[in-house]
Formats: sequence, structure tokens, C-alpha cells
Amino acid sequence: MLRTRFTELFGVAHPITQGGMQWVGRAGLVSAVANAGALGFLTALTQPTPDDLRAEIARCRGMTDKPFGVNLTILPTIRPVPYDEYVDAVIDGGVGIVETAGNNPEPYIVRLKAAGVKIIHKCTAVRHALKAEALGVDAVSIDGFECAGHTGEEDVPNMVLVPCTADRLSIPFIASGGFGDGRGLAAALALGADGINMGTRFMATRESPVHDNIKRRIVEADERQTALILRSLRNTSRVHRNSVAEKVLEVERKPDVAFADVQEYVAGVRGRRTYEEGDPEAGIWTSGMVQGIIRDVPTVNELVTRIVEQAETIIRSRLSGLLVA
Repeated sequence: MLRTRFTELFGVAHPITQGGMQWVGRAGLVSAVANAGALGFLTALTQPTPDDLRAEIARCRGMTDKPFGVNLTILPTIRPVPYDEYVDAVIDGGVGIVETAGNNPEPYIVRLKAAGVKIIHKCTAVRHALKAEALGVDAVSIDGFECAGHTGEEDVPNMVLVPCTADRLSIPFIASGGFGDGRGLAAALALGADGINMGTRFMATRESPVHDNIKRRIVEADERQTALILRSLRNTSRVHRNSVAEKVLEVERKPDVAFADVQEYVAGVRGRRTYEEGDPEAGIWTSGMVQGIIRDVPTVNELVTRIVEQAETIIRSRLSGLLVA
């Protein structure tokens, strides 16, 4: 058993989280992660309304008696999002953990903390992690350049970002981006993190709600088959490299690109259709460089057990065996 500040703070058996993923963080997957002893997050904005989130929280609670959380990603959108009402749904549902991401979570911290909710804030830079700590969050998820989705604009990989964070942050933190097996977990702990966050790796599990065609594409892909889109707009996102991503990159090579020029290609409805219908060329969908080490589609419990056992073996046998008197 691996015990860290993260497992003690959030009451989970293993220092592993399944981050909130749009269209993916649903009750079936999240409850399976919780039942395996890790920490899973429902994705609030996957649910069309706050009432739908309330229903999904209740559905998840009916599938597990273990801790789980809700991800609330705060980003500029074409249509206004009733974030306050989503926060109400979290509190009303008795959820004890929230993962915030995107913009500054300060407007919601006081209400969540008053309700006894612990907050993990997702960051892509040490200075953002320090700001989150100062605001009073309980933990941080630090996202390296390898991660899927929004990578930030600083391009610092986890081999540097994690120890830099460990040197300066006082609260527990988990490392995100490029993690998919026990080797990564052992490495993250060695670098100073209190656990790991996985997104793409959990997408390729049996309980994941994405289509089997997408799971097969992840297994077949290597670490080079991702693309960084929206760099020209300083909203960089790592996605699976398909024909739609290539089209976005082509448009971005033109001068004076505006969001309107790529909007039709990056529309969320197209990504959702990809996950649900299984056409990997239908839209943009996120996948991290970790796809290069994903070789199978196990159950969540098989995956978590394998990762923990592999990490324990590395720590107990391989690393200690390198020491000489």
C-alpha cells in the first residue's frame, strides 16, 4: 500500500486520480475508479444543466460508497455557463471534493469551503500553483506539457515541472500528463509529487463511456500522434492527431487567425460525436502523449491494481536493489 499526503487528505486507498474529462467523466467510469480505491471526477459541464449534474451525482452515489468528486472547468464560452448553479448542485449533492480548472477559482472557494468541500485546482505552472495555494485550495494538480487538453503556454515537461513544484509548494499535489503505468507513479513520487492524475489512460478502459473504436485508436497510436492546436490563439490544447486537427493546424498557419476561423472544426458537439459514434475523424478529441505506452483496454480495477503493484515493486525491489553498502 502506498500512503501519501494525498491519500490521507482525500481518504482514498491509492494515490491515483481520474481527472475530469468532457464527455467522459460520467458515473459509470467515476464509480469504477472509486471502487478500485482511486479518486474519480464527474465532469460538471458534460451535464447540460445543473439539475442533470444533480442526477448524475445521485447515480454515481448509487454505484459506489467510496469518495468521488466533481470537476468544474471555468473557461470563456460562447454561451454563458451558470457556474454558481453548478456549484449549488455539487453542494446539494453532498460531494466532498471538487477539482477546479481553467480560470481563477477564487469566486467559488469560499462557498465550497463553507460547505466542507475540499478543492484541488489544476495548474500548468508553478506560479499558478502558488497562487492557488494562497487562495486556500487544499491540493493542486500540476499539468506537464505531455498532458492532453489544455497544456498552458509554457511547455515545461513533468521531469522539470514536478520537482520545481515540490520545491516551492507546501500543500499536497499530484502530477498530471504522461502517466499511465506503475513506472510513472513511482517516478512521480520520487520527483516529489503525492500521486498522479490520469485521463487518457482511463479513457482506454472497459468502463469508459467512449466508443470502442476510439479506445482501439488510442491503443494503436504512438506518442507522436498528438497535435498542439490553438497555439496561435494562446489557448493551446493537445489533441489526437487526425484529419480535423491537421485542418486546424493548416488554418493556424495563416496570418491574423481568429477563433472564428477554426470554430467549426473545434466545436464540442463534433468531439462528442466522435466519442459516442466512434468515428475518430469526426472531430477534435483530446489524447495525451501517454497513448504511446497504452497497450490494452483493461477494467478500471485491473488497471489500478496493476499500476499500484508495479510501482510498489519498483520502489521495494528495483530502487532499493541499486543501493550498495
